[in-house]
Formats: sequence, C-alpha cells, structure tokens
Amino acid sequence: MAKLTFPQDFIWGAATASYQIEGAAETDGKGPSIWDTFSHQPGHIEGGDTGDIACDHYHRYEEDIRLMKELNLNTYRFSISWPRIFPDDTGRPNEKGIAFYKALVEGLREAGITPAVTLYHWDLPQWLQDRGGWANRDTVGEFEKYARYVFGQLGDTVPIWITHNEPMVAAFVGHWWGDHAPGVKDPATALRAAHHLLLSHGQAVRAFREMGQKGRIGITLNMTPVYPAADNEADRLAAEGFNAFTNKWFADPVFRGQYPAALWEELSTAYDMPDLAPGDMDIISTPVDFLGINYYYPTYMAADPASPQGGKPVDSGKEKTEMGWEVYAQGLFDLLVNLDKNYHVPIMITENGAAYQDTVNAAGEVADDRRLHYLKEHLIAAHRAIGEGVDLRGYFAWSLMDNFEWAHGYSKRFGLIYVDYATQRRIIKKSGRWYSRVAAKNSLDE
Repeated sequence: MAKLTFPQDFIWGAATASYQIEGAAETDGKGPSIWDTFSHQPGHIEGGDTGDIACDHYHRYEEDIRLMKELNLNTYRFSISWPRIFPDDTGRPNEKGIAFYKALVEGLREAGITPAVTLYHWDLPQWLQDRGGWANRDTVGEFEKYARYVFGQLGDTVPIWITHNEPMVAAFVGHWWGDHAPGVKDPATALRAAHHLLLSHGQAVRAFREMGQKGRIGITLNMTPVYPAADNEADRLAAEGFNAFTNKWFADPVFRGQYPAALWEELSTAYDMPDLAPGDMDIISTPVDFLGINYYYPTYMAADPASPQGGKPVDSGKEKTEMGWEVYAQGLFDLLVNLDKNYHVPIMITENGAAYQDTVNAAGEVADDRRLHYLKEHLIAAHRAIGEGVDLRGYFAWSLMDNFEWAHGYSKRFGLIYVDYATQRRIIKKSGRWYSRVAAKNSLDE
C-alpha cells in the first residue's frame, strides 16, 4: 500500500457559507438577504425550509472551532454575510455584525487554524436587490465599498481571501434558470449579472492591492470537466460549447481578459449582451494569487440540434451521490491538469464533497463509508495532479458540517460533522475522523 505524501504547508481545510450555517437571521442588526427573501416564498425550497436557524453557528461558533481542531484542520474557509455588515442603504456598517467575524477569526487563530474568508457566497443584501441587484452596475461599487471595509477590519488577521464563490451559479442559476435567489428567469439579466460579478471581483482585487493588504486573494469558480458523450465530431463540438459556457465564460475574463469570442457571438444573436465599458476587462483580469475551484462531478454532452447551444447533458449511468451527481475522481485530475495547462496559476480545491443519506446508529456514530471513499479517491486524484506538475496548494472538504443546502433545504447532508437540527447536536462522522488523520499526517495510504 503506497503512502501518498502532500507538499509541505499543504492546506487541509473544510468550507462553509454564511447563510447555510449561521442562522441568527435577524440578530444583532443583521438585515435580510436575497436568500432570506427567496427561502420564505412558498415553493422555492424543499420542505419549506429556511436558513433562519440553520446550524446556529452564530451562537455556537466556539463549539464549532473546537470541532475543527479535533478534525486537525489547519485552515477554515467561511463566508461573510454582507447584510450582516451593511444591513441597509445608509452606508453605516453594523458594528455588531463585524464584531462576530472578529471574534470568529480570533478564536480560529487561538486554535491554530488559519481563516480563509469568502466575501460573497450568494447572500446579497435585499436592499441592493431592490435596486436591481447584480443586474445593476451600481452594485459593483457597493461591493467594492463592502470589500474595502472588511479588508480594513480583518486584513491584519486573515491571510487568504476569496472575492466570489461560484459567480456562474449566482448569475445563471439565480437569474437564468431561477432556481436560486433572486429567482429571476431572464438570460439577458443573467449575462449582465455575470459581467458585474466578475467586474466587482476585479475591483475588490484592485482595492486589496491599493490598500497594501498582506496575504493572498483569488476567486472560486465551480468547474466541471466536459466530455463528449460519444466519440464523434458533433458531440465534441457540443462539449466544447458547454465548456465555454460553464467554465471559460468565467475563467477566461479573469485570466485572459476576454470572454470566449465564439460564444459571445453566438449568444449575441439571441440575447442583449452586457455593456462592456472601456477598461472593464482590464479590471476583471487584475492578477490574482490563486484560483479556487469547486469540483463535484463531470458533464457529458451529446449533440442536440433542438438545443439553443447545440447540445444537451446526458446521464452516464454511473454511480451517483444523493444529489444525482456522478462520482468520478478522474474528473478532478483531468480538470486540474487542464487548468494548469490553460491558465498556469496556483490552485486550491475550495470545495469537494458528496451528499449521502447519513444516519446515527445505535452507538451514536455516523458510519458514512461512501463519503469516506469519495474523499479518499478524490484526494488520490489531487495527489496525482501534483505529481504531474500542477501547483495545487490545498484542499477544502465540503462541508465542515451538514447545513442548509440551498434549494434542497435540509434534505441533503454533505458534512464531515453530522448536525441534528432539532437539538443542534454535532457528531463527527467516520469520514471526518478519517480526514482528521489524513490532515494530521499530511498523507494518506493509497
């Protein structure tokens, strides 16, 4: 059995997002976000669930830090709730809101855990949505103000920053398909939102540099390796088109200063495209220190002349998680190698994990062997990519704990830690115990 050792100073972490775990929806001056609004509208969330209480992390963060230490995490990725900091349009920051994050960061540092902060994980303040949200270019300036304030308050204590988590989901799932907040279903609005999200990213990176902040800053993109369903030219073209839409539409502007030209031309025949002001692409492509990627599953594309994009995703028929996502660790390897080839940038896997139907057994334990196997296979793939020369700096399991899984509510569990939502009891799962040993040794047995 081979022992796979990771590079020195490799990041072993777990990730969460504010709306998914914090709760305290109206506590200490927090204002409503688009997810507060969206989840309270009937029919949007499975089971009628909301994030009002979630994991009550806002009140239980000290216990959660102790659990992180038990998991031997050296880094914890979390997001800041923008409406907890700027709850209304007065421009005055909420002191109690930032005080929570200062206490969280201090507790992490005392425990020897490095904080990694995501500025935006989808919970836009509702007052900004009332002004047009991400479809309104003014939101870019508001994001920069928010980022500058948070940098100023936490910059000396946080060494890793992520501007946005999955702008593709925020823009397209939230504004094209309408399955996420704010529930808009308009392609032109989605394309404008995507551009403004990317522009706000660039503005925040520039602000970070101008303020002389120490540490590293990047962006997290959800990415899927795209394969043709069959070995023919039509399916290959369908795969290339979907890759451009899902992956390159967000990565190319950041790393190449341009949108995929062929796709821009294709979309412009059907939709009103975003207005690109002079200098926009220079701002978006402001150099970053790393790329964060969230990988869960591959995509297989078959040609489909009836589809607006000439192709459609098809089911491989292989093993799936409870989300219906294919388990394919090779996809992570392929994605990492391809990103290194195309963009040659330091990479962190900022999310990777699996949802399964976890239960507490008679011994009070959660024996989630399928998740353990999933994590192991993906870490083996990550190690292989490092062996191929990929500059991979770290791995964050999704998620630290079971939580509010967006439109799925509390029906899907991803955590290394089991949460009994009725009592808020936490139980480290078998996969979490295994992950803690890997993190402690900085290695695993193949």
